Amino acid sequence: MEGKAAKKLLSIVGSGVVGSMLTLGVVANTDWLGSPKEVESANIDTPTYEVEKVSTAPTDSLADMVEQSSKAIVGVVNYQTPGNRFAEAATEQMAGTGSGVIYKIDDKYAYIVTNNHVIEGAQKIEVTLDKGVKASAKLLGTDALTDIAVLQIDKKFATTAVTFGDSSLLRAGDSVIAIGNPLGLDFSGTVTKGIVSSVSRTLDVNTSAGTWQTEVIQTDAAINSGNSGGALFNTAGEVIGINSLKVAQSGVEGIGFAIPSNEVKTLVEQLTEKGQIERPYLGVSLAELAEIPYMYVKDLPEAVKGGVMVTGIEPNSAADQAGLKEQDVITEINGESIDNSMELRKYLYSKLQIGNKANITIYRNGEKQQVSVKFSGGQMK
Repeated sequence: MEGKAAKKLLSIVGSGVVGSMLTLGVVANTDWLGSPKEVESANIDTPTYEVEKVSTAPTDSLADMVEQSSKAIVGVVNYQTPGNRFAEAATEQMAGTGSGVIYKIDDKYAYIVTNNHVIEGAQKIEVTLDKGVKASAKLLGTDALTDIAVLQIDKKFATTAVTFGDSSLLRAGDSVIAIGNPLGLDFSGTVTKGIVSSVSRTLDVNTSAGTWQTEVIQTDAAINSGNSGGALFNTAGEVIGINSLKVAQSGVEGIGFAIPSNEVKTLVEQLTEKGQIERPYLGVSLAELAEIPYMYVKDLPEAVKGGVMVTGIEPNSAADQAGLKEQDVITEINGESIDNSMELRKYLYSKLQIGNKANITIYRNGEKQQVSVKFSGGQMK
């Protein structure tokens, strides 16, 4: 790209697709009152409780299961500094609330899974546990694309940890129970019951890391703002999903979504160990062809109906080392068509691994070319 034309293009298309965990009619269930940072745990003087593991054996009473499982459900509060955080009078204020689930307790710490969008942008994270006990939390890791985050608190605050069930065994019509904090902490521990409406739905979402397709469980158990990060249980008391989204349209009721437990189990392990989900990293900013002014795509052959334009390249990234340039239009990877940025991410993250090589088909100044790329690790911007 050269001179003023390049600057004009970049100012028009920006540096890629960003956003919050929203789709048309699909919203994240965080109760908002108005880049995540690590928050250190506070030493709060509170009694140390004996740890118990939630029983997964069937009980004669649903109430017994709820009573046991609810002890592992926490409220999560996102504190942010409004306005100029460097101002002398700036103080952290509650920005939003959600839910979380204690899934593991070891010799020192308790570990909580919640949604990324619950804690995104937080300067401080606080959790409210059973009986109203509060504790500051440390953010161990988070992933915007899958909307999962892991928090850590001192073991002394936790009494109960849940057990993950096998979400692959779910069937439409299975009974499920959602436990969380709809509409804020005043309604903490709210329990709703429903059924699995579908074991697998694919939703297009916009996240702060770009567009994505997420596979979720659909349920008609009532899920409202503040339920995000809470648990979806089966009747044995096993967590089979983490509540994340709902359809919020006039005249629509009982359509909520949860991230399957089998996916959550894999994600929390990586986030706890590495702080992020490592994926093949290209190192580019992208824009959809539909967003590009005609003058910048007029040289493309008429046969090219889809693709993404490179609007920025990170120095020393895989794209930079392979010789990709701004205004290149990517149309294929290893012979598979790429029509938009979401398809590019899906291909990289599902079919390639760090260290793999791939042939990328591009159009540069209207000419078709092949570029070989060796992928490093990181997160696409």
